[in-house]
Amino acid sequence: MAAITTGAHPKALWPGVQAWWGAEYERNPDYLPRMFAMTTSRKAYEEDVESTSFGLAPVKPEGSPTQYDEHQQQVVTRYTHVTYSLGAIVTMEEIADNLYNERAFQRAGLLAFSMYTTRQTVGANVFNRGFDSSYTGGDGKELFATDHPTVSGTQSNELATAADLSEAALEDLLIQIRNAENSRGLKINLMGQALIVPPALEFEANRILKSTLRSGTAENDINAMRAMGMLPEGIICNPYLTDEDAFFIRTNAPNGLKWIDRMAPALTRDNDFDTSNAKMKTTGRWVSGWSDWRGAFASPGA
Repeated sequence: MAAITTGAHPKALWPGVQAWWGAEYERNPDYLPRMFAMTTSRKAYEEDVESTSFGLAPVKPEGSPTQYDEHQQQVVTRYTHVTYSLGAIVTMEEIADNLYNERAFQRAGLLAFSMYTTRQTVGANVFNRGFDSSYTGGDGKELFATDHPTVSGTQSNELATAADLSEAALEDLLIQIRNAENSRGLKINLMGQALIVPPALEFEANRILKSTLRSGTAENDINAMRAMGMLPEGIICNPYLTDEDAFFIRTNAPNGLKWIDRMAPALTRDNDFDTSNAKMKTTGRWVSGWSDWRGAFASPGA
C-alpha cells in the first residue's frame, strides 16, 4: 500500500507557498435524481419481475363460452450491489512536518469528491453503454435496441434509422414513445419527460426546445414541442456522457431506470499502531440499471 510521505509534497515542509491548486474544484450538480428513480435496499440484491397484462377482449358469439387469458411472469432483473471504496495513507512524519495540512490538504474532502464523481460516472455509464451488447438487461438485450423481445413480438426504444439531434429526430423519437405498447401489444400512456444530452449538444437542444418558433427555418411555424408542453422536465446536460452524438429521452415508465443505494458513501478514519500512519477511506454500495427498457428511448447519432 502506497503511503503519502514527506516526499510527496516537499514544498509543504517550507513556508512561502501562497496557494496549493489543482485538487479542489467546484463539483458538478447531482444528475442522478433527474435520471433515475432513486430507492434504497437492505439486502445483498434486489429483483424486479415483469408481469404481463391480459390481451384484448375478443368478440364472444352468442351461446359460446368466454375465452380465458394467461397472466404470467416474464423478465426478471436482478440488481446486485457493488462496493466502491478509495482511501489514503499518510505517514506520521508527513502530518507532523506539513505546514499546510489544515489550510490546503483536506484529504477527506478530496476523497468525498472522488466518490461523488464515481457515482456520477457510474450513473452516466448506464447511458454510455446503452447501445453496447456487452451490457444487457433482464431481457438479454442492451438498454437501447430495436428488437426487445416481448410476448407480442419485438419492440424498440431506439430510432430505426440512427440520426443526430434535430427537431425532426426528436419528434420521431417522441412519436415512437407515444406509440409504445406493453408486452402484450396494448397501447400505454408513455410520455417523454426529459431530454438528456452531452455538453456538445446542449446548445442545439436549447435551440430546439426553447425557441418560440421552429429553430433553423425561415417559416413562421410555432415550436410544436414547446407549445404542446413536451418534455416537461426540460434538458439534462450531463458532462459524464461520453458520446457527443447520442441523445436520450427519459420517460414516465414506472420501473424504468433505477438507482438503488445499499450503503451511502461514508468516510472512516483509523491509525496504524506499528507505523503511526493515518488512514482514511470512503466506502459506498449501490447498483444502477433498468428493469423496463421503456424508461428511456434514444438515438446513437448518425
